[in-house]
Amino acid sequence: MARLSLLLAAMGASAMTPVALAQNAKVWRLDGPARSGENAIAPGAPYAPGVGGYESDGALSLPLPEGNWRITLDLGSDTREGQTTVKAENRRLMVLNAATARGQSVTRRFAVHVHNAGLGAVPDNAPGGDHVRLRPDQAAQRNWDDRLTLEFLGKPAVRSVTVEPARGPTIFLVGDSMVADHPREPTASWGQILPLMLDDTVAVANYAESGATLKSFLADLRLDKVLSLIKPGDYLFIQFGHNDQKAQWPQTYAEAGTTYRAYLNAYIAEARRRGANPVLVTSPERRNFDARGRIIPSLGDYPAVMREMAANMHIPLIDLNRASITLYEALGPDRAPAMFNDEGRDKTHYNAWGAWMGARIIADGIRAAIPALAPHITSAPFDPARPENVAIPPSALVSSQRPLGN
Repeated sequence: MARLSLLLAAMGASAMTPVALAQNAKVWRLDGPARSGENAIAPGAPYAPGVGGYESDGALSLPLPEGNWRITLDLGSDTREGQTTVKAENRRLMVLNAATARGQSVTRRFAVHVHNAGLGAVPDNAPGGDHVRLRPDQAAQRNWDDRLTLEFLGKPAVRSVTVEPARGPTIFLVGDSMVADHPREPTASWGQILPLMLDDTVAVANYAESGATLKSFLADLRLDKVLSLIKPGDYLFIQFGHNDQKAQWPQTYAEAGTTYRAYLNAYIAEARRRGANPVLVTSPERRNFDARGRIIPSLGDYPAVMREMAANMHIPLIDLNRASITLYEALGPDRAPAMFNDEGRDKTHYNAWGAWMGARIIADGIRAAIPALAPHITSAPFDPARPENVAIPPSALVSSQRPLGN
């Protein structure tokens, strides 16, 4: 736990550095009457469009348009101590267990990507659609609405929230359920935990979706949405394979050596054409042990194809596949289930602990493979052969349903 305490301290260090706020910053006061230039939201006040307020589960929502936003929190209370964890939108972890003594004020800063489903008007006679294709349950998620939502968990103590436009690179995530922002406990992914391990100049824009494949991601216009926002200097992290390998899904099956390779090439080309940087991430393994306590590979040639393409095309590679095998075997058949969804009955998807270690692997991969992003990593190095414990306060929303594609 001492090692973990040092890690959490390192994550918070950069966020506490005083930085001048932009002139167009907006401040919401949560602990009392508004001061000059502020807006006040009373405890428990229901959300109102254009004003803000609290959702039925207690999360705070603020009316903000699509874009990257830099959030500055003034944490603390004059009457009690606090220990505040913050999640944004669909449970993206931003602050973990920030302790404040009574009367103390602590600043935390992070960047949040807010988006909607709109793609803009389609020119006359041009094919395509004007919005991402979402099922009703997807459209109702906080990742797609007209506001920024923040969950304050643990023993929260928050005085105010300041919002201003963020400047800096964006990491766009495309992939399946192993990357996606899951809206309800206990399922989680490395994509939801990664924001905690970056400083406040980098935003993570997670467009991954449960059950997605390289083909369905195109058909649902999710890649169109990403490409409409991505800009020179941004990053496109690509992780597919779990669902692409399913020959029983004939419309979206992509054979490893042919169509999978071709579709990856298209994603890479689209990113590069816009001046963005593609990054390939191999899919984590499923938790299938043999009698000797070794993982039985289940992803066929897909990780090998991605490794080969990264080497041949000079693209950064984060080999989550190999690292996940090391992690599972270090825990062993008895302990490894504790990092998986559905109390370990799900051998594919992670819970918060598993997602935490997956994100730690990704952060280390960024540090090693992407020099321009390495200075923005705030977490300490992680060895998957030496798993670490962490306690992340759970969100209020819970579901027993497993992710699509399970």
